[in-house]
Amino acid sequence: MKLSLILVLSSTLFICSCNNADKTPDVSGIKVNLTVERFEKKLFDTTATSFAGYLQQLQSIDPAFTDLFLNQVINADPRWPADTTAAYVNGFVKSYRPVFNDAEKIFNDFSKYEKELKQAAQFVKYYFPGYKLPVKIITYIGPADGDGDGISNEAFIVGLHYHLGKDNALYKTDMVTQVYADYLKERFEPDYITVNCLTSVVNDIYPEKESDKPLVDQMIEKGKRLYILSKFLPGTEEHQLIGYTKQQLKDCYINEARIWDLFVKNDLLQLNDKNRIKNYVGESPKTPELGDDAPGNIGSFAGWQIVKKYMSKNPGTTLPQLIALDDETIFQAAKYKP
Repeated sequence: MKLSLILVLSSTLFICSCNNADKTPDVSGIKVNLTVERFEKKLFDTTATSFAGYLQQLQSIDPAFTDLFLNQVINADPRWPADTTAAYVNGFVKSYRPVFNDAEKIFNDFSKYEKELKQAAQFVKYYFPGYKLPVKIITYIGPADGDGDGISNEAFIVGLHYHLGKDNALYKTDMVTQVYADYLKERFEPDYITVNCLTSVVNDIYPEKESDKPLVDQMIEKGKRLYILSKFLPGTEEHQLIGYTKQQLKDCYINEARIWDLFVKNDLLQLNDKNRIKNYVGESPKTPELGDDAPGNIGSFAGWQIVKKYMSKNPGTTLPQLIALDDETIFQAAKYKP
């Protein structure tokens, strides 16, 4: 079974004019079927006298996700006897009931997110008609230091425990603060559900691979993925696509030339040191060379702008063609100079 469950690493009212410079296609006529399964409601709302029997019932209804939840999400050992597994899961349910209660207040009506995911799926189908889309949305609650949102062969999988609002009490516990830095918890909001799920789709269509390419090529690779994500989610504010705050993205555009100078004047574009490269195209709280207020992942931001520049000059390029294009070709043709 294809599975991509991502941690919430992964993934403004100020919107750069170039984000929506080209016309958004009308996808309203594209048929997409999505049903919603609220797994957490089934798990937390049971009044069954035998929890082991209830787990068997859940497995008969949705064996694929129930097994995934048991074995991967909460790490129940499949070799355990049924009663041991039931006691383990029941302990999880009792411990996380406050989390479930908070999620119920926010997501009792999930229709807003269902609509967002359906529209995003229509855009995916428009740009990649041969891609096999999920047919379900499965919501669940898992451990606060575990998996989040993603996709399987058949479903968008949404971990509601990572979308309770950045100030939720759960995110102030030692379990979470030891795993997630404060800048990452900025994304623990309901609005990141669709972004995270579609980021998983982008990575499924265009998988990330360990690379020996120089920094500039890896910047453009990241930029391609952000550009594709923006096409799947044309109404989403740009700062969410890259995981910045509104002010951080605004400051990046104000200082775009300075950001580019960092790479050019320090001869970083052809950098091949993996340990240094990840400082520019990986998750981090800041870019020290640009000051404490400059966000991390700044190379991905610059790569995104290069790809935008290329696509503005070559508007007939399709997204599959963009993926296939050599990074050096994009860089040379874009002639990016903010």
